[in-house]
Amino acid sequence: MKKLAITGILLIFIGLIISPTKIADISIKNLLKPQKIKVSLDEKNDYYRNYDFAYVQNTNDFSPDCKQDILNIYYTVINAGKENFTFYCPSDYQSCQKDIEEIANNEETLSLINNYVHPYNSFKHIETEFNNQGKITITIFKSYTKNDILEIENKINEIIKSTINSNNTLEENIKLTHDYIINSTQYDSARIDQNNLTYKSDIAYGPLLQGYGICSGYADAMQLILEKLNVENFKVASANHIWNAVKINNEWKHLDLTWDDPILDIPIDWIIHDYFLISTEDLYKIDQTEHTFDQDIYTELKIQNNI
Repeated sequence: MKKLAITGILLIFIGLIISPTKIADISIKNLLKPQKIKVSLDEKNDYYRNYDFAYVQNTNDFSPDCKQDILNIYYTVINAGKENFTFYCPSDYQSCQKDIEEIANNEETLSLINNYVHPYNSFKHIETEFNNQGKITITIFKSYTKNDILEIENKINEIIKSTINSNNTLEENIKLTHDYIINSTQYDSARIDQNNLTYKSDIAYGPLLQGYGICSGYADAMQLILEKLNVENFKVASANHIWNAVKINNEWKHLDLTWDDPILDIPIDWIIHDYFLISTEDLYKIDQTEHTFDQDIYTELKIQNNI
């Protein structure tokens, strides 16, 4: 770096003698020329989603120019199933490191990104390292182990074989799997009330293989079925709750298995369908407490007359 600085000073000094403006401008531009290092995503796993959302989109450009570009890089890397990835801040993007720090330290933002990827590519923890040369390294710790995935896939194949009927409409098959998960699952109150971690109820493993789930586990279990049915979907979150958003007949609808599986004082299974493939308007007619979400983020679900 010292050699570069001295060279720059000599060039500027010579320029002042010969042609002050021209040589000085050229030298300064050379010194400040953005160093864009070409980075590519070498491969994607089987759970990569090749469609985009309003909040985040897949990208092939890993040299960001703005904060949205950084969000898209994070999403693309997580969506591709990577466990670590390195990219670089261009020197002409002066607030790049600041923007990355804001994203990396914001659990809500990271959780939002996580809601748009396939459950098997989702993370339980993510770390971001950066240095003053603009090198950024993301390390992703997955929510699902390889053994989790193997067991869950066997169970899902069994569910599909026993419930899905090719003569049914898509809505009918979604309803059958919705009912199957609810009939097979109890809400894990002990985890919420007592922090009892006996079951993996926060991911699909709990509902599908242990019979216990909390809202994130219900949502993941349903999401995995939707993936098998080739239905575009994502998870939508309010302050204290999470459920599914489903694209069906070119419209985005809500699907909430947790609230369709009421907790009763009597030992019987009970299913309701109040939250089965409903619009945001209908959702808000039923509940505006646990289901109030940011429509400026989840714009696919935005009530049109609120725009």
